[in-house]
Amino acid sequence: MVTTQPTPHLLLRTDSGYRRLLLTGSNCWTIGRSEDNNFVLPDRWISRNHAMLQYMETGEFYLIDLGSRNGSFVNGRRVSIPVTLNNGDRLTFGQTELEFYCPIPTHPKPEEDEDSAGMDSREFTATATLHVRRLISVLVVDIRNFTGLTRQLDEKILSEMIGTWFRHAGDIIRQYDSWVDKYIGDAVMAVWIHGAQEVGDDEMLKILHALSALHKMTTDLYNLYPLPFPLRIGAGINTGYAMVGNTGSGDRPDYTALGDTVNAAFRLETSTKQIGKDVAVGKTTFQCLSTLGADETLFGQYTVNLRGYDAPAIAYACSFAELDAFLKKKEGQLEHKPDVS
Repeated sequence: MVTTQPTPHLLLRTDSGYRRLLLTGSNCWTIGRSEDNNFVLPDRWISRNHAMLQYMETGEFYLIDLGSRNGSFVNGRRVSIPVTLNNGDRLTFGQTELEFYCPIPTHPKPEEDEDSAGMDSREFTATATLHVRRLISVLVVDIRNFTGLTRQLDEKILSEMIGTWFRHAGDIIRQYDSWVDKYIGDAVMAVWIHGAQEVGDDEMLKILHALSALHKMTTDLYNLYPLPFPLRIGAGINTGYAMVGNTGSGDRPDYTALGDTVNAAFRLETSTKQIGKDVAVGKTTFQCLSTLGADETLFGQYTVNLRGYDAPAIAYACSFAELDAFLKKKEGQLEHKPDVS
């Protein structure tokens, strides 16, 4: 017997009845007054770019406030960091209320419409768990002392600030040819997919430029909001093979990565607190960076204990000032490189 899988959607109450906003065709949907949003809500209490829904490979949907003036609420509670939505949750933006529906434990992929959703469960499971082994680099960026910030900052300002940070972080990462794979409280994870055997120099430079831009953007928030102290980030970069799954289609593929390469990137980010530096990279990443001219005068070598690993590991770390100086030097070299075409 073939059963129809319900399509995840938002239910919007209007003067003429209920309207369904289908969560299909993408893995990310924006909500706001501006016409450039996926869902445009004509409510003057809603910001131009108010909130975003993000579909994760685990089947979860996250609600992320994008620094809206009047806030985003789930079941009457204002959210200041990305939150996981549950079936039946009531979402409030301005004076507009919607209900979130995703009524099955294993969610259909969001690009599927209702006509294509009538596959049996075995076929869906096989499709959803298809992965291939790929060479990747994983970047994890975390806001430092976020807990201290939440204790000292007004909830409304905190919500606007963290929403602005998530929105700009996503823009920067997309600018350098990746995507935000995960939102984890006060952190983001991005993945770059490389060729089968090697990592190009231009690919590593994109990651470093993205990280430098994330640092500058975070620092600039201190001038936009009345924060008790300047914001700082820490970062971990790790390169290696991982199982990569494609949960998207068409011109908007949505990859996610699983395995030790990903786990180690998170542990490397945490190790920066042990080391007292801003950025930590794994051994393979350092080898890739060395072809760009990075050496141990830039990335000092450290022995670190990564949580969950039996033996100490080697990490290479630097400050953002050292990273920016290196990138500036590389730009100067490229400007003076002779044209041999």
